[in-house]
Amino acid sequence: MGYKRAGYTVVAANDIDPEMAWHYKKNINPKHYFLCPIRDLLTKDLPDKLFDLDILDGSPPCSTFSMAGKREKVWKKEKYFREGQAKQVLSDLFFDYIDLAERLKPKVLVAENVKGMLMGNARGYTKAVVKKIREIGYDVQVFLLNAAACGVPQKRNRIFFCAIRSDLKSKALHLAPNIAPVSCIEATKDLVWNKEHDNDVFWPKTETNPHRRFWHKAKPGQSYSKLHPNGSLFNWVKLNGKKPSCTLTATMFYNYAHWSEPRCLTYKEWCRLGSFPDDYLVKTKKLGRYLIGMSVPPKMIEFVAKQIHDQWLQKLK
Repeated sequence: MGYKRAGYTVVAANDIDPEMAWHYKKNINPKHYFLCPIRDLLTKDLPDKLFDLDILDGSPPCSTFSMAGKREKVWKKEKYFREGQAKQVLSDLFFDYIDLAERLKPKVLVAENVKGMLMGNARGYTKAVVKKIREIGYDVQVFLLNAAACGVPQKRNRIFFCAIRSDLKSKALHLAPNIAPVSCIEATKDLVWNKEHDNDVFWPKTETNPHRRFWHKAKPGQSYSKLHPNGSLFNWVKLNGKKPSCTLTATMFYNYAHWSEPRCLTYKEWCRLGSFPDDYLVKTKKLGRYLIGMSVPPKMIEFVAKQIHDQWLQKLK
């Protein structure tokens, strides 16, 4: 979605998850879609168009590097993950992507992942990724960006690997987003909550519900753990309407409370804070929330894609 907003044509996509494939085809509609493990593309007959790409974007699932996950405990281990329907070693997928790049030889490579790749033992893995990208003939840079600085009404730190083929002899890319923050209120000001239509909204009915217990006492942007006697409910937050949202996740749909009333966010509010369009087609609101929580915000990718066009691709014509 971010590339489309930046003026690119998405010609092909690949994913192992049928649910994500359905959503991608319905909303992006690329000419080619490959529902298979990425390694299959290393030997599969591919359209000529894929050997003449401006950008190959490949962001492997990030759960093995998330600070909220098991990290080192699942590195190099084969198991079933939520992101796919086959056993995979997620820490190897980044190198599968680089192998595909070596075959296709696009002008530019882009890959995104979580901030955790720059922390602890994961830094060694990141250095190995950079080394491999250089070995296949690309000049690579690594950037740490915040989605809120890219115009997304959500604070979300992500790292981007951006690389251009060495034979193109381009200058270094400069990525320093500084767009004025978009607050939760500004992003959702035209939305009206309808109890009947927005029936997926969790409204606290019992005395023990965290929003009912702590929302009125919590300061804007404060976690309920500051108010809980045992310091629990760290991930339950009353959002600050005057600032961008905290990071939307793929699971904690009901933990974030609205800034002006003690309820969770409607699906449309979730879309707005994720910078997804209101008319993005989803099978269910639950799947839509999951997808947005797993995604790089489209407006964040739009910023990166425009900079790559202006600083690199445009100058190659």
